[in-house]
Amino acid sequence: MRSSRVAVGSDSRDPVADSIAANLEDAGFAVIRCGAVEATATPWPEVAEQVGRLVAQGAAEAGVVCCWTGTGVSIAANKVPGIRAALCKDAETARAARRWNGANVLALSLDGATPDSAQAIVDAFLGSGGVDPEEVANVERVAVMERRYGARGSAQRTRRA
Repeated sequence: MRSSRVAVGSDSRDPVADSIAANLEDAGFAVIRCGAVEATATPWPEVAEQVGRLVAQGAAEAGVVCCWTGTGVSIAANKVPGIRAALCKDAETARAARRWNGANVLALSLDGATPDSAQAIVDAFLGSGGVDPEEVANVERVAVMERRYGARGSAQRTRRA
């Protein structure tokens, strides 16, 4: 995956997010910098949407989004159709999210993270080898749910109204 494009974004300027982008570039990835990793502080919903859109549209094969807890960027990225963002605090969870859940965006918490600990999580996520063939049907089930509910909002609320 070394010539792959990875979108990396953060809502605030942080040494951890900056080091993720720099380390990926050093490893041969083409990095698309978003939000504060590119320029200035950006609200977390906007940076998550920017990274999510790049991945969903195929401009990047994967994304990494960061905010203080990682929760906000995870929630926001998952609103972009086609995105399966996973908030991961360790390498094994990141590897499993990619293999078993087809995650295409990694959400990271900047709270307590170090450049080394974050890079280990990113490396596990990107080096996982893709979706486990036994899980492909489950990942597709999630895509069906997204098509059913995501494009038109809550189908239940619409029917009851």
